[in-house]
Amino acid sequence: MDNAEILRKAESDEDLTVEEIIVYQRLVKPVTHTYGKYGTLAKIYLEEHAPAKFWGLAGNVPEYLHGIDAQASDMYDTLYAQLSKKEQFKRTGDFMSNLRIETEIQNIIEREILNELVYVK
Repeated sequence: MDNAEILRKAESDEDLTVEEIIVYQRLVKPVTHTYGKYGTLAKIYLEEHAPAKFWGLAGNVPEYLHGIDAQASDMYDTLYAQLSKKEQFKRTGDFMSNLRIETEIQNIIEREILNELVYVK
């Protein structure tokens, strides 16, 4: 049996022999998805704490997790712009003070993203 026939059988959900499965696996490489920080955290959270939602997403898991990354990026930019305008987060000219302010802003944004996007059931 040639490769085209094996692919046709697999696509039409016909039964494959063990030899045909081995050939099929060599022909069709699995698609791997790479997620950003928040997409990865969301995947781990769903697998461990909300498996029903994870399985309910079925084939839409990659889209969902890439969406989490995109939303997190947008949320970071929006919150950073908002917080940077507040008086308590204004730059002082002192490196250590500015570093402390920057770290505080990042921690606030991180908590918000985790609570709003990642750790939701």
